Amino acid sequence: MDEIILAIRSFMEAGGDVLWLIAGATFIMWAVIFERVWFINTEHRKDVGKALTYWEGRPERKSWNAHMIRQRLISEVNIKVNANMSLIKTLISLLPLLGLLGTVTGMVQVFEAMTYSGGNARSMAAGVSAATIPTMSGMVATLSGVLANTFLASKVAAECDYMEDTLTMDH
Repeated sequence: MDEIILAIRSFMEAGGDVLWLIAGATFIMWAVIFERVWFINTEHRKDVGKALTYWEGRPERKSWNAHMIRQRLISEVNIKVNANMSLIKTLISLLPLLGLLGTVTGMVQVFEAMTYSGGNARSMAAGVSAATIPTMSGMVATLSGVLANTFLASKVAAECDYMEDTLTMDH
């Protein structure tokens, strides 16, 4: 266990301060993704059940008023199921930019090492790792978020379609 902690600590130190921002943004992104998965599988089911129960309990479903009530029920459920999806997309867009910020700060370290040590390879190596590790980390975090967001967006779209199809206008 100590070796794992030591490896993580040395990786974070080699990547520079920006790597902590990438780690924090990645943690927030995955926390929101897991929250959305949990919501869809628990609370959303209850919301759909309540809307269906209310709709099926209506004596008539053909008037303009009934149509507006149906639209309201669908909209309320869809707003809840789509909550935080834009935050996930924003974090996915932010992670590569944070990786590029790490690249820039790492290259600044390389240029400082060249200035003060006259191009000593050993002193430049720390700057090169601080330039490449955040870039790689930002891209890996982004790719994982894109995959999860694609799955989640298709699940949300399917749930929205289900709600639209289930509340029928007959009677």
